[in-house]
Amino acid sequence: MNQKSTIRSVRRVALMGLFFALSLCFSYLESMVMIPGLPPGVKLGLSNLVTMYCLFFLGKSSAYSLALLKSFFVFLTRGPVGAFLSLCGGLLSVTSMTAVESLKGKKLSYTALSIIGAVSHNIGQLIAARFLVNQFLFYYIPVLLFSGVVMGVLTGTMFGHLTPYLKKIDC
Repeated sequence: MNQKSTIRSVRRVALMGLFFALSLCFSYLESMVMIPGLPPGVKLGLSNLVTMYCLFFLGKSSAYSLALLKSFFVFLTRGPVGAFLSLCGGLLSVTSMTAVESLKGKKLSYTALSIIGAVSHNIGQLIAARFLVNQFLFYYIPVLLFSGVVMGVLTGTMFGHLTPYLKKIDC
């Protein structure tokens, strides 16, 4: 490798480390904010802003890497059950957004892709929970779908407003 590509690789690794730390800070922040009336397990999904940045600006390998790193951190802090839920939700979310984004035709807005990611994340966690408790939790589907749409709109709108500034990050 030449010096220029080495510097670019080092910058990318450092940037991924910063994004991982930022996603953990967002996750911690949203765990500290109690919003009255939210059902158990429903979060704002602020760390998904970082995952979306990785997916749309750094590529799908960076987004998958971030989802894996976040799940490993959940394993260290909350144990294997939380890690399994995080892994299934994160991987399905990134896969869904990648699949929809790669479809030929009209590009979807960041808000629409965020909704797809949030709903997919919830479905992934629901599927994982099915294997953990050996029953499917049908009653929670409407709650997770509705919260996925609402939180997806919030994070997608935030991401859309931040995009002009995020494009300036050179990696």
